[in-house]
Amino acid sequence: MRGSCLCGQVAFEVEPPLRPVIACHCTQCRRWSGHYWSASSVPLDRFRLLREEGLRWYRASDTASRGFCAGCGASLFWKPDDEARISFSPAAIDGPTGLATAEHIFTAESGDYYAPEGPPPPRAEAPARLAAACLCGETRFTVPGPAGEVVACHCEQCRKTSGQFHAAFEVPPADLVYRSRDRLAEHRAANGAVRGFCAACGSSLWFRGVAGDLWIEAGAVEGPTGGRLARHLHVAEKGDWYPLDDGLPQRPGE
Repeated sequence: MRGSCLCGQVAFEVEPPLRPVIACHCTQCRRWSGHYWSASSVPLDRFRLLREEGLRWYRASDTASRGFCAGCGASLFWKPDDEARISFSPAAIDGPTGLATAEHIFTAESGDYYAPEGPPPPRAEAPARLAAACLCGETRFTVPGPAGEVVACHCEQCRKTSGQFHAAFEVPPADLVYRSRDRLAEHRAANGAVRGFCAACGSSLWFRGVAGDLWIEAGAVEGPTGGRLARHLHVAEKGDWYPLDDGLPQRPGE
């Protein structure tokens, strides 16, 4: 089974059987992916890198590293130090995975704008200015709050970069104020849309559409967003390993 990042600078193969998918809602995974991160896993002897020009590793803790693509910012791998295995994003797999989500973990650290399963909670209070940052803290910015309506996108591009699916809220581009941006990187997709991510840790930060509209990854916000997941777009391209069980409107395309 073959997988790759969005830009193709990282490609790999995994040999079944594959572990069922585990969805992680810890603060690290949410900050890194921009929403929350899902992963399957295989022993290292059933994992092969086919292309690794863009592969970078970020030392996320004393016990594990996170692998991402420096070309497009795709959140790809999680590798523990003391185990001969590697976790990989099912969203990176090219084509159907045949997998299913078996468990949600660290749900107490979920974002305030969604629930791991079922309808999202009522909106939480949030400050008039939201602070956001990547996982390593090298890229920081603020945007107006509260977030309000958060939109989920399940297109292949959003799944490839996030490792699950994209969840973001729109802000006026002029209202984004950087505190630090020395490690900010951008990837321009074939359709002209641009994604902003941290070159040091790979964290997904924002998406700028071809019309100039700016969408902030909800997982990048530090603390409450004051937002609420409102609808799902491009569900015709959603991953096969997760259900949509929150009762929100779903659109096959935009």
